Amino acid sequence: MSQTPEKKRKRRQKTKQTITRAVTHIRLIEANPGKLRALDQLVSVYLMLCQQYVTLFCTEVAPSKYATPVFETELSDRWHRVAIQQAAGIAKSWRTNRAKAYEAYLEAVSDWKLAQEVEATPKRKEPEWCEWNIPELRVPCIQANVNVVVVERSFDSTFDYWLRISTLDKCHPLRVPVKLASYHRKVILGHTLNTSTTLHKRKGIWWLTLSFHEDVPLQTASTLSPPVRADNTAAFTGSCVPGRNMTARNAGARPSCEPVSRKKGEKSSLRRAVPAGSALLAM
Repeated sequence: MSQTPEKKRKRRQKTKQTITRAVTHIRLIEANPGKLRALDQLVSVYLMLCQQYVTLFCTEVAPSKYATPVFETELSDRWHRVAIQQAAGIAKSWRTNRAKAYEAYLEAVSDWKLAQEVEATPKRKEPEWCEWNIPELRVPCIQANVNVVVVERSFDSTFDYWLRISTLDKCHPLRVPVKLASYHRKVILGHTLNTSTTLHKRKGIWWLTLSFHEDVPLQTASTLSPPVRADNTAAFTGSCVPGRNMTARNAGARPSCEPVSRKKGEKSSLRRAVPAGSALLAM
């Protein structure tokens, strides 16, 4: 029996791509001062732990979101894991940027050596490498997930959402009201919010950032606007302006401009003048 070759499965061509949109500038001004003080106490301990892991990942250990906890803290295990994840993201970005800067430094040194071999110039000094500083977390910021911060829809109050935040006091979460502006409601309408949230404090005010996924059409070569052809624009080079006649660009002919006479109410038109000696006159 002859074996028929298996048909290759054709992949379905993608027509959409998923992007993440952020909903920013949501002020947490409806919460009472007692709840905000509890949030300040939480973020002070959180940032201290996060800074320890940033220093560790930037100097000794490769950054990993699933690293084993090595520091002691009064935060819960879930908050501990969130701090590790945020510190790993910061340290990974720092290491990548530093590696690119060091590669640029090595290229500059090699270029300097080649230039010195060709012609020694004492005025041109050899590039020096300046070691980067370890990132310092100065602005209170929490990149939380659903394990520690939950966004709950409000149905029996004037607020739009409630933030259920785990605190230092076990089994006593903090509920912070969220009041959206009309712009925020319009953007979020018809979308499902993601489970990740961001809390940061600037100038004594706490701000919230939400996000959601959205499918947008995938831009392909057929959907993009066609490029402008060079031959279409070549005839319009020169000092001619609309309302003046332009001479065709033939071999050895220079573009010239001649005024076009038109009557009142008649649209301007471009007349192409054929230079003397052209092939068109021989026909």
